[in-house]
Amino acid sequence: QLQLVESGGGLVQAGGSLRLSCAASGRTFSSYVMGWFRQAPGKEREFVAAIGRSGGNTYYADSVKGRFTISRDNAKNTVYLQMNSLKPEDTAVYYCATDLAYGSRWYARGGWGQGTQVTVSS
Repeated sequence: QLQLVESGGGLVQAGGSLRLSCAASGRTFSSYVMGWFRQAPGKEREFVAAIGRSGGNTYYADSVKGRFTISRDNAKNTVYLQMNSLKPEDTAVYYCATDLAYGSRWYARGGWGQGTQVTVSS
């Protein structure tokens, strides 16, 4: 379906900000609900955010609501995750995901990229 490449991860202090980018291949990018998952050491991968095909609808995990913003630019085949007021508990590998759907929980029918590390220090 889509090839996904994340970038923008790094090390920041608590309270800081990062913006993650996900570049996708393919002409059908706008046909997919896109999103982000994350996985902290020793924990299961968890849903972070999703965005509808045209960008009109967004969805967030309670843990990031009010701090993170997902957006997309269909002309650039890119989805973003703006992360503000970062906390140490946000430390994880962040994965871009494609073809998201919701049925009791969010899941990515099209898979995800290789991930980018986000580390928040205190």
